[in-house]
Amino acid sequence: MNIDGSQLIYASRQLVWRALNDENVLRESIPGCKTLVRESDTEFKGAVSIKLGVVSATFAGAVTLSDILAPSSYTITGEGKGGIAGFAKGACKVQLSEADGQSTWLHYTVKTEVGGKLASLGSRLLDGIARKMVAQFFDAFVSKVQESARTDVLADHDGEGR
Repeated sequence: MNIDGSQLIYASRQLVWRALNDENVLRESIPGCKTLVRESDTEFKGAVSIKLGVVSATFAGAVTLSDILAPSSYTITGEGKGGIAGFAKGACKVQLSEADGQSTWLHYTVKTEVGGKLASLGSRLLDGIARKMVAQFFDAFVSKVQESARTDVLADHDGEGR
């Protein structure tokens, strides 16, 4: 299944890029994320608990960053196993472009695949759930980045003229 979208983020491209590579921001943005630990500059390990229809499971797996063109784009690829529930794997190509001096367009293309019990849920249900989870991730991510941008601006202004 493929999901494409774009988000306008009221923050500099550099700040958005840093957030895309920050394990704390990612952990707080991923729906159901229990753990996310950086193993190297391009690898993470983690666990996500999800409920898909009648199937609830914790998926443990790895995430890898590749095709890195800082601060413009990368591909994030992950695969998790959820025991009897099956497996989920996917890749997300992320591209950043400046909207103006203070805003950034984030474009993404997500491709996912599931197997095992998850696959028996049906493609329409899985598609809807996947779209909801992608939207939740990007909504949370954008919120965290914009809050960080506001905090940085306030910190910059607090020191001026005092």
